[in-house]
Amino acid sequence: MAKEMAGLEMIDYAKKKGVKYVFLQFTDILGRLRTITITIERLQSYIEEGTAVDGSSIEGFAKIEDSDLVLKPIPRSFIQLPWNEKVARIICEVRQADGSPFEGDPRYILEQYLLKVEHDMGLRYYVGPELEFFLLREDKPADNAFYYATAPLDKSTGYRIEMADYIEYFGLLPEYLHHEVAPGQQEINFRFGDALTIADGVQVYKLVATHLAEKYGLVATFMPKPFFGMNGSGMHVHQSVFFADSNENAFAGEKEGTLSELAFNFIAGLLKYAPAITAITSPTVNSYKRLVPGYEAPVYIAWGYGNRSALIRVPKYALKSKSRIRIEYRSPDPSSNPYLAFAVMLAAGIQGIKEELEPPRTSSKEPL
Repeated sequence: MAKEMAGLEMIDYAKKKGVKYVFLQFTDILGRLRTITITIERLQSYIEEGTAVDGSSIEGFAKIEDSDLVLKPIPRSFIQLPWNEKVARIICEVRQADGSPFEGDPRYILEQYLLKVEHDMGLRYYVGPELEFFLLREDKPADNAFYYATAPLDKSTGYRIEMADYIEYFGLLPEYLHHEVAPGQQEINFRFGDALTIADGVQVYKLVATHLAEKYGLVATFMPKPFFGMNGSGMHVHQSVFFADSNENAFAGEKEGTLSELAFNFIAGLLKYAPAITAITSPTVNSYKRLVPGYEAPVYIAWGYGNRSALIRVPKYALKSKSRIRIEYRSPDPSSNPYLAFAVMLAAGIQGIKEELEPPRTSSKEPL
């Protein structure tokens, strides 16, 4: 687990632990993790002053005639890498040259919208994404296993256990791990949490998966549909909103096992704005090769209870507990930028609440 410290105390601790280098990391518009490596001796000055970067060389960030941006490390995100004791990583904010926030920073976009929703509506947004990915060996699936397969047919049990240990070290709480439907396809689910923390966690998840794959002589890919005729990889997002003052689930209805009117408004907002959302949650050409009939991926704007072919699924088993009641939005895939994906889904749901939208009555408001 990360040890939360700040400033010189953190740096002294890191030096005693053998840290010599630090990865300054941030996420670009396309969701790719970017890294600058510095020595531990330079970290304190960068925390205080930031370090300049060329925003024009980062797609979507800045024009060449006004390209100066600054990275400001976030001390609480500092953590030593478990696979290399000489190196630590720290998440950075992207700022303008004058120190003001850079509005093109995906993490800043999500963070500010979460604060606005809590301030204006008293709601907090929680998410639990399910990231699927493939392990490949020489451009082919690493095994011929199937859903919930068992060793020795499933050759990735050890990989998933080791990856679960790593993501737990970074602060994510793994809940269950298994082989997915397609040959070579993997999934490790972790505990839900506030959207900003989990978006940071998605980037860690991808980092760990790709790093660990190299150790095993494999390649990990989060490409949505790497193989024709097989299931693609989604990033289904379980989500709910809680009242900030009481920490009670705002999606829970008064009657046990039901959704609240606010939840139905939220669902209706997601349905209404689904075409716009999809540009962010399914951002690549390959994304749309996944969204085809027959592979548990949604192709229609619809919702229902327990229906994995619908765009929005209400898990029936979760209705038994008010704290666990949630909805699952199933079109996103792991090629998306998690900060932007969470932000647009929340924005659509909030708009549904503001407009008091109702979802289509083709799906009963009571679970079947």
